Amino acid sequence: QLQLVESGGGLVQAGGSLRLSCKVSGFALEIAPIAWFRQAPGKEREGVSCINRRGEAKNFVDSVKGRFTISRDNAKNTAYLDMKNLLPEDTAVYSCASKVYDTNSTYCGRRGIEYDYWGQGTQVTVSS
Repeated sequence: QLQLVESGGGLVQAGGSLRLSCKVSGFALEIAPIAWFRQAPGKEREGVSCINRRGEAKNFVDSVKGRFTISRDNAKNTAYLDMKNLLPEDTAVYSCASKVYDTNSTYCGRRGIEYDYWGQGTQVTVSS
């Protein structure tokens, strides 16, 4: 069974930091890109960032540039989203997603429809 499970969310004050984890099972992380998405209250889900099979990262949201860093540890079958200098506007449910068995090593899409497997999400709440 292919699964992604997020963890690491919580309540932090503005300016704080969190590390989100995306633990993958059922497939080797090395064969898949990983993307992080978020959905804030009353907002559409948006792609935050992705990391392709080569370990190259892309940021899709200008407001997180320089604050959020995506990474992957294939040996641990885990991807991460390190978040620093958090802002109240970062409050959202964060989900990770993967597209498995893609032979394109540079694939790193920003649209949710492009991804096949999803975690259930982890809540990040940033207080003022």
